[in-house]
Amino acid sequence: MLTVMGFATIVAVLGLLLSNRVSAVVALIGVPVLAAFAAGFSPAEVGEFVGAGLSGVAGTAAMFVFAILYFGVMRDAGLFDPIIRRVLGFAGSNPVTIAIATVVLAMAAHLDGAGATTFLITIPAMIPLYDALGMRRLVLAALTGLGAGIMNLVPWGGPTARAATATGIDANEIWVPLIPAQAVGAVACVAIAYLLGRREKARIAGARPVAATAGGGGVGRADAIASPGAASSDAGGAPDEGLRRPGLFWVNVALTLAAVAVLISGLLPPELVFMLALVVALVVNYPGLKNQTDRVNAHAQGAILMASTLLAAGVFLGIMEESGMIDGMARAMTAAMPDALGPGLPLLVGVLAVPLSLLFGPDAYYFAVLPVLTAVGDAFGVSSLSLAQASVVGEETVGFPISPLTGSFYLLTGLSGVSIGSHIRFLLPWAWLVSLVVLAAAALTGAIPLWAG
Repeated sequence: MLTVMGFATIVAVLGLLLSNRVSAVVALIGVPVLAAFAAGFSPAEVGEFVGAGLSGVAGTAAMFVFAILYFGVMRDAGLFDPIIRRVLGFAGSNPVTIAIATVVLAMAAHLDGAGATTFLITIPAMIPLYDALGMRRLVLAALTGLGAGIMNLVPWGGPTARAATATGIDANEIWVPLIPAQAVGAVACVAIAYLLGRREKARIAGARPVAATAGGGGVGRADAIASPGAASSDAGGAPDEGLRRPGLFWVNVALTLAAVAVLISGLLPPELVFMLALVVALVVNYPGLKNQTDRVNAHAQGAILMASTLLAAGVFLGIMEESGMIDGMARAMTAAMPDALGPGLPLLVGVLAVPLSLLFGPDAYYFAVLPVLTAVGDAFGVSSLSLAQASVVGEETVGFPISPLTGSFYLLTGLSGVSIGSHIRFLLPWAWLVSLVVLAAAALTGAIPLWAG
């Protein structure tokens, strides 16, 4: 019963999210709650499931709110204006160069293995450039996700660490043979960025004559933002030069670098880092009750909207995990595998790794599904190392930016301002392609034997 309800819930939630028929909050709360009651759980039990789920995302939600407020204040103060001008000057307002810069920046930012940190660094810095040139934010979210995903194979990243824990194999033993394949995957990400940048360049060029005619030859968005006197818009959408704090630029740079350094070091919880950073930013840049209240109010709508989505995800994850639905799904999927596919289990796992990220979060897959797969593989002479490596090729690595079962997924879509369904539809084929490239490279280098025998 729980297995059937689990699959039905996943299908219903994904269907609603991909179709954009309801908001994410409605899908993530309504469907699992109804499923839990239909499965026979009492209101008290459902309440416990929800409580467990919310406790798991509370810190991330708090970080989400204060990070959005902090980077909003930094944009108001003009922190990113010099970056915009220099990058646009270097790239010559070229979408191709900016697309490549996005994926490379995401790779560099993800050296610490934390998706939230990567998204908080990359997206606020690149959004003004995309908006300035008229590039789609879907491309920004996709390229940021690809850059973070390919770097998520590192042993201190979540999936490899979980795979090591579940199999009892050292994380470096899993990762080191995959380094050449990971490098090939990184090149594939840059190639995709180049391709998407070319497409954006052609799309923008095709739309520009219409825009020029409609605008009467006025200054373009890229020119306006790239010019020294330009200002990004406030909550009302109108530029407000009075919000700029050019005299405090280096103070704001130091504050932001310090916040990022503390984030990476793990010295303080991420939510506390951004709480303290916001306090300092408001006191230094906008002293006085009215100024500070206005800045918070200017960005509160986006912060609360995204936090509500993250809390709704906590409800979804809590019910799915605590009710036993995820465990039932894991057992059913492994039991249904035909014996003839046993020797090719690494190939099957590697090919399906990215789509499986839509069904299983990192804990559910690596601690529930992978041990069962390992047991099945033993009967066919498939090593647990091969299965672990085939898993990290895509499951919650390249696949985590499309997984609604991870909290950072909502941070990615929320900061980018893209709808969940549109993001998954756009990124899924590219993420899957990168994972297949990595899998092929791993097979050619001998890192992963795809068929036992």
